[in-house]
Amino acid sequence: MILCAGNGEFFDFAKPVGVGLIDSAINTTKICIEEKPSFLLFVGSAGSYGRLKEFDLFYSSFASNLENSFLLKKSYSPIENELKSSIPDFVSRETLPWMKMNCSNYITTNSVVSKKYLKLEIDAENMEFYSILKVANSFNIPAYGLFAITNFCNEFAHNDFIKNHNLAKEILEKFVKDEIL
Repeated sequence: MILCAGNGEFFDFAKPVGVGLIDSAINTTKICIEEKPSFLLFVGSAGSYGRLKEFDLFYSSFASNLENSFLLKKSYSPIENELKSSIPDFVSRETLPWMKMNCSNYITTNSVVSKKYLKLEIDAENMEFYSILKVANSFNIPAYGLFAITNFCNEFAHNDFIKNHNLAKEILEKFVKDEIL
């Protein structure tokens, strides 16, 4: 089953689950209970911490839930903040690179903080993917994500996201229809 965020990031082949960690967790849980999918693929946009370029495509089966304040040593969390999912056997491991993702309800706009994520070998951020993996793992469902970079995580993040979002969606849609469906 293919999922997407919705709220401006819709695909005709995907079910929207909502934007951010909470809505996507609630709605993915409902889907898993009601429809019992055998795998989940989340398709969406992402911001790059610096190594990936705008419009690059990549897969992920790893998500962390780190807040910028944690990287600046201003907070801590008792929750499990890193997840990995099993990948369905039919997924190609050679077509695109596999990268690590961070997920938060907030977008990083500080390039100094972005470099801290890179030191942890985390390359991009997306607001929903951690929730998707958390729910998938809870139901023992293999899951992975396919992402297109819309922006760098810096002071221009929002403007670049707005400018690049439509083309990134077109690139994702073409890839899914040509390579996955």
